[in-house]
Amino acid sequence: MLGKKKTPPTFDVEPAAVRVTSVLGPGINWKGDLRGKGGVRIEGTVEGEIAIQGLVVIGETGKVTCQTLQAETVIVAGAVKGNIRCGKLEIRATGRVWGDVVTAALSSEEGAFLRGQVRMEERVDVPPADATPEAEVSDNFSTEAQPSADQPPA
Repeated sequence: MLGKKKTPPTFDVEPAAVRVTSVLGPGINWKGDLRGKGGVRIEGTVEGEIAIQGLVVIGETGKVTCQTLQAETVIVAGAVKGNIRCGKLEIRATGRVWGDVVTAALSSEEGAFLRGQVRMEERVDVPPADATPEAEVSDNFSTEAQPSADQPPA
């Protein structure tokens, strides 16, 4: 109306710990531990422990094999073979989890798969970021791109 001031639109900015700041692409095979703070999106393959103070997204092409994946928020659209300990877990329709889960909040889309036990806690602590360096890798790691089983070698 005339004479009324319109309020400008507001935009919520996610804290840095919630945004993806690092990406392991579809051609990456990572063997070793992944630790630190921030947000990580995994579209390749990871074999090793994951402890992130922040967000971990396993994309549709992502595959994680670990003893335990720990993070504040975990979103699974790919595959995880290992236990998950997080504050919030989302399993998307394409997501597959084989392992036990300890979480404070769980949501899943129709078609999501989870084989394991779920224990709900009021609060789940994640590893402190200052206890681990930004990126810590064990002695045996590989960042070589490997052809996936779905694609013939070049």
